[in-house]
Amino acid sequence: MLCKIFLLAIIATLVRCDCLSENDVSGIFNKDAKVNLYTGQQAFTLSLLDAINKATPNENVFFSPYSTYHALLLAYFGAKNQTEDNLRKTLKLEWADSKFDVMQAYRIETHERARRSQNSSVEFTSADKLYFAPKVEVKECMKDLFHDELETLDFEKDPEAARETINKWVEDVTKNNIKDILVPGSLSAQTTVVLANAAYFKGSWASKFDPDLTQKEIFYASAEKQTFVDMMSKKGHFNHALNEHLGAHVLEIPYEGDGTEMSFLVFLPPFTPNGLDSVLEKLNPESLQRALDDGTSREVDLKLPKFSFEKRYEFVPILERMGVGDLFQSTANLAGFSDSHKISLDDAVHKAKIDVDESGSTAAAATVLFSFRSSRPLDPLQFHCNHPFLFLIYDHRSRAILFSGIYRGPEN
Repeated sequence: MLCKIFLLAIIATLVRCDCLSENDVSGIFNKDAKVNLYTGQQAFTLSLLDAINKATPNENVFFSPYSTYHALLLAYFGAKNQTEDNLRKTLKLEWADSKFDVMQAYRIETHERARRSQNSSVEFTSADKLYFAPKVEVKECMKDLFHDELETLDFEKDPEAARETINKWVEDVTKNNIKDILVPGSLSAQTTVVLANAAYFKGSWASKFDPDLTQKEIFYASAEKQTFVDMMSKKGHFNHALNEHLGAHVLEIPYEGDGTEMSFLVFLPPFTPNGLDSVLEKLNPESLQRALDDGTSREVDLKLPKFSFEKRYEFVPILERMGVGDLFQSTANLAGFSDSHKISLDDAVHKAKIDVDESGSTAAAATVLFSFRSSRPLDPLQFHCNHPFLFLIYDHRSRAILFSGIYRGPEN
């Protein structure tokens, strides 16, 4: 009953013009590469979440850091010199001795993700694409590295047909949930490459909400603004942590499965003007893991808004504030893709959609009306999501944050 989608498309145009270096490809297998990659992805995610929140301080937030991270990884594999250095820092890849380490982590995770999807009750798929114009002579080593992801599109002959092809691919991956990611006029005859990732998630709650218990209740968007929402209710046992470092209650709502796959994490700060911002400032991979480790199962009286909204972001200003440097400027060095053409990136577009209902979700939310302290152990903890909260869809096995958002109330 719920499904969610996310996509980042990076559009590149030709300006004029090596794969992984020989030292890279002769690297030694790093058994910690995948763990390191997604520790970096967590740090990137939380930085991006903070940047989007600051850019849209009064709006709901929803995006897929997993999709964004993968699209930027594609650019990283083709980047050189200062462009590579900036992406390395932004994507938190300082742990890697070379691109080989990053590539092997990328391939291991991609392979394991495909294998897990065949036997999981939670549906999550992610796909990468590199679309190049015929006139771009892509390096043979890049063709080998991205054999399944690389495709040729004749932007010069018919840019609108190319745009429709890319949009159709996105629609297929996201099961028709994300349409028209590239609007008319996005591509031109000068476009030479589009780097893209599309992701789809659908999960049912391990313990569903009873629709008969859903009713209209007040949601406190701020001290000055209140509105009504459809509030779902249930009592049950959930992992809960009172994290004093973050200044928030943390609740884990599992999706259907073996209990070790994926869950919906809700961070519920006190209802104060700076409560949410304070959590975002302190949230990092270490504090996130500590919150997960501190969780204990207890009876919870849970109330969670039922909501649905879609977001589209122009990511260039946000990513530039995060330190990607000249990635979207004519000085960018993406010579790793081609010896014969100089390529630079023009734009970054991200579109995400979420539905949360009684059956399940791709993301969720939480808020609490009680004071910031634990209830007595024998009492059900009241976890009432009736004011702004942060949520993550988290993959416990890979430790990857698949989706992230902030719910501040119904969209106007």
